[in-house]
Amino acid sequence: MSEALVAEFCAWLGLERRAGGLTVETYARDVRAFLAHMAESVGAEAGLSTLGALSAADVRAFLAKAAAKGDVNATRARKLSAVKTFYRFLKVRHGVAGVALDLIARPRPKRPLPKALSEAQAREVVAGIGEVSEVAATQARDEALMLLLYGAGLRIAEALGLDVGDLPASDDALRVTGKGGRTRLVPLLPIVRRGIAAWLRHHPCARADEPLFTGVRGGRLNAGVAQKQLRDYRRLRGLPEHTTPHALRHSFATHLLAGGADLRSIQELLGHGALSTTQRYTDVETSQLMAVWRRAHPRA
Repeated sequence: MSEALVAEFCAWLGLERRAGGLTVETYARDVRAFLAHMAESVGAEAGLSTLGALSAADVRAFLAKAAAKGDVNATRARKLSAVKTFYRFLKVRHGVAGVALDLIARPRPKRPLPKALSEAQAREVVAGIGEVSEVAATQARDEALMLLLYGAGLRIAEALGLDVGDLPASDDALRVTGKGGRTRLVPLLPIVRRGIAAWLRHHPCARADEPLFTGVRGGRLNAGVAQKQLRDYRRLRGLPEHTTPHALRHSFATHLLAGGADLRSIQELLGHGALSTTQRYTDVETSQLMAVWRRAHPRA
């Protein structure tokens, strides 16, 4: 009965729902796994009457078993989708009322961890980015920009949106306007101030209302140009593919956390609206510690 039901489901999925071949194949595999689990649970083949009598707890048990086997959230979310579609088919074709599947929360895929550079790699970028160009002004500009991204944790759009007049007086913090129009104050390290001062000596028109970072024609520097400069440098030096302007911001946060900074302070410096966003960096720290442990511990 089970295999015939799966074949009928596949035909319905392809003809009536116009699902692609890969979707049909994947859903069929997931439904077979679900039916096998249910047959094992009830001690007999999962026929229509059995399927109609199942509860939401039975489906949760199937998903829990998948998690125990190592399925990530995204995989379990797909399996739940397959089961829901299967029960839709059962209702349409066989009048099986089915399980209260709407009561089951869809597993949320985990957000990828921020990819930070090592401290040595970050230092290499801010010290060596000028090697990409032979023009002294471009070298000074790129060094100042990378120093600002790593030294103050700015987003590339935030840095490129600054005007010369936004620069603070000596010892004052930089006022940055970020996502959602939220403003924050970010202190500037002496090395960042020196880098910006070196660039301003090459600036084509350093009036207060002019863009802080300019392109070759004097207008505001385009983010794509800055990204290309760093892309060319990472290839020149064999740095990881995730060596991007945003990785410097991630590195700023990760290295602060490793140095003992508290999450609330890092949240303020980054301009995150929610602490949960900043807490992702603790996962980075944990994963790095585990990697060190696996490499170094004799029993790992």
